[in-house]
Formats: sequence, C-alpha cells, structure tokens
Amino acid sequence: MPWRVCTLWLSLCAAGVVHAQGGGSPSTTSWNVEVGAGFEYDSNVSVDEVDLSSGQSDYAVTADFKLSARHRFDAATEGSLTYDVARSDYSEFSRVDRLTQIIGADVSTDLGKSSAGLSIYYIDSRLDEEAFLNFLRVSPSLSGFLSQRWFARGAYVYSERDIDARPLREASTHSAEADLYYFHRGLRSYANIGYRFRDENAVADELDFLAHSLKFRYIRRVDLWQRKAKAEFALRYEVRDYRSEEPTINERRQDDRLRLKLDFEIPINDRFTWQAYYSYGDYESNLPRADFVQTIFGTRLQYSW
Repeated sequence: MPWRVCTLWLSLCAAGVVHAQGGGSPSTTSWNVEVGAGFEYDSNVSVDEVDLSSGQSDYAVTADFKLSARHRFDAATEGSLTYDVARSDYSEFSRVDRLTQIIGADVSTDLGKSSAGLSIYYIDSRLDEEAFLNFLRVSPSLSGFLSQRWFARGAYVYSERDIDARPLREASTHSAEADLYYFHRGLRSYANIGYRFRDENAVADELDFLAHSLKFRYIRRVDLWQRKAKAEFALRYEVRDYRSEEPTINERRQDDRLRLKLDFEIPINDRFTWQAYYSYGDYESNLPRADFVQTIFGTRLQYSW
C-alpha cells in the first residue's frame, strides 16, 4: 500500500509544479510545527476496528507531533503536506497502547465560483509496538459558496484498510459525502450539517455493510482574556446494515451508532494553547461484542510555531 501513496504524491506534486510554471505568479511556502501532551480518561477501553471492548475504564498519557508545509503555486492553486504522529499509553491496558502516524497531501484549485480539491492520506497504526492497521484514503472534492452565508461541499472517498493478522477484515470502501455550511458571523460562528453514504466491502462477507450517517457541528469563537477561544459541538448518527448473516448470532448484523463530542480551545499566549474535550458514544448492535457505551474526556497542552 505505501507505494501507491508515493505514486499518488508524485503525480500530485508534478501536477502542481506544471501549474505553477504556467501561472506566472511567484510561489510561497509556509511551515508549521505543533507539539502536544495531555491526559485522558476512557470509560471503556476499546479497539473499534476489530469490534473489541474491555468493559473497563483506564487512564492514558497522550503525546503528539505535527509538521506541515503549505505551498502556494500561484494565485489559484495551493497544496499542503502534513506528517502527524500520536501516541497513547494506558496505565493498565498496555496491550492497546497505540502509536499512529499519518502522512497527508492536499491540493486545491480555485475555479472561479467553485474550488476543486484532492486529498490523499496514509495511516499506519501500531498496538503495543506491534503492526496493526494500514489505511489509505483518497478523496476528490468540489466546493463553493451558494451565497454570502451558505457554502456547500461534495466529495467522493475511496479507502483501503489492512489489519495485521486479521486478513478477513481487509476492506475497501466507497463513500459519497455532502456538507452544507452556514456562516452566521464568518469563522467566528458557523454551523455544518452533512450526510455520508458508505459502501464497505470486506474479505469476509459478514463484514460487508451499507451505512448512512448524518452529522451536525457548531463552532463558536469568543473573545476571552483578549484572545479568541473556540468551542465546538459535534453530533453524528450512523446506521449500518450488514449484507450477510453473522455466524455468531445467525442473523444479519445491524448497528446504530450515536457519537457526541465537545471541544474547547483557549490560547494561553501566542505559542501555547490549552484544550479540553469530551466525547460520548452509544454503540447499539445485535452483535453483543459490538454493543457498548463509551465516554472519553481529556485535556491537552499544545505548543506551536
């Protein structure tokens, strides 16, 4: 899978260079680095990718690093490359200590009344220092303002997933996404509603499913101690309809997933930012091991330059 990512990146960069050479405008590049550390409580330590939940709570220490570069090829086209690495170390459940690396590339072009974009992400995740998950995501998109306050975005998403030592869970996914944004006060206050259709085809027939999901997000920035703090509320509801009979329950599996998330971000100064987050997940399923409730809350201190 990594060679596919490299091939796509080379094509993406080559297309951008050709565009820049023909645009006649000077190019610019900006860099950004973020380092974070925090503490998290998980009421039900789980590994969602393999439908496993412990039913027990634990605490984790978290750390992350992000390096990003944004390049403007000309007045219409810009792209970015990012590298993220994040680690979670649990107090008791060390076997689910996770190290995740994400490499991403994005490019977008202004078409006048709309913009076209392409994003490519590759994820490598390890559990307890052992290989676990490889994930590739490719998504072309089209977006634009419908009016001064309304903005729309549509995207197609293709993804591939490999899970080490569990070949039956290898899968490819086709998805369609549609999002509508309403800007009440520009980026200071806006709402987002979205719909996603997902068709996942796994090696094991009982893991194939169709999914419909709806989401709602509201972001609000307020002045706090002469700095702009940010609060975000997000709600997602997803229904999964599996296409084949699940052998362990002798019927087709059905899942209803409700997830709620709250995020707060308060700048301390020009470099440091304090963050706090809370999430609640209610995963209902007729497959007992996939039926559980999970609550996570944590805090994080970030330094950026």
